[in-house]
Amino acid sequence: MSTKTLETPAAGADRPSGVRARGAGRPKPLSVLQIHERIVTAISERRLLPGTQLVEEKLAAVFGVSRTKIRQAIARLAHDGIVTVFHNRGAFVSSPTVAEAREVFEARRLIEPWLIRQLAASATPAQVAKLRAHVTLESEARAANDRRSIIRLSGDFHQLIAEMVGNSLIVRTMRELESLTCLVIILYDSPLVPACPYHEHSDLIDAIECHDADAAARRMIEHLNHVEAALDLKREGEREADLEAAFA
Repeated sequence: MSTKTLETPAAGADRPSGVRARGAGRPKPLSVLQIHERIVTAISERRLLPGTQLVEEKLAAVFGVSRTKIRQAIARLAHDGIVTVFHNRGAFVSSPTVAEAREVFEARRLIEPWLIRQLAASATPAQVAKLRAHVTLESEARAANDRRSIIRLSGDFHQLIAEMVGNSLIVRTMRELESLTCLVIILYDSPLVPACPYHEHSDLIDAIECHDADAAARRMIEHLNHVEAALDLKREGEREADLEAAFA
């Protein structure tokens, strides 16, 4: 695990004689938000699987923070539905049921056509270029058969659209839906069918670039339908992971 360290000036530079810089050379403690984001990233990259128990003591040791910070991060994750806390049992990475998986896609079909309509109406060449650069990263991950990166980058594409539209409440909602979608895909992804058809993000960008809001919304619905249809909603994936290895 890598952490950012405080940058300190060279010895004697811009510092009164005899005064030591506070925290010089010490790693900067992770914030609750940083811990939250690292856990979400580990889930999206399949390093933490649904059903994995998040043991406070182990995570505190992994991140080098207090159990209080871990508890606060877990509370945020539970609020987002990414973690489920059971009384007298502890916190576990959520394992969406089939019904919950379908609800996730229902919510996305309500929100994302509106989002992409807004972007198609106002997209700048710079935004289109940024989306295409992201799709290039997705293509590289597919060429390397990097399943973890494929899932993460696919989710990031949809999050990028939300961020470009700029509604902060929907950005937060999309972040939660993307994390839940990752859990659903991890649990129910069919090994024989790609969860996200490789060309559909490019098709969405084409509609955005042409400022064709109707085509963009239609393609978004078709895209989400394809992702859901590719899932095998009759089976469940693996449920265990090594917490220390997940954040190494």
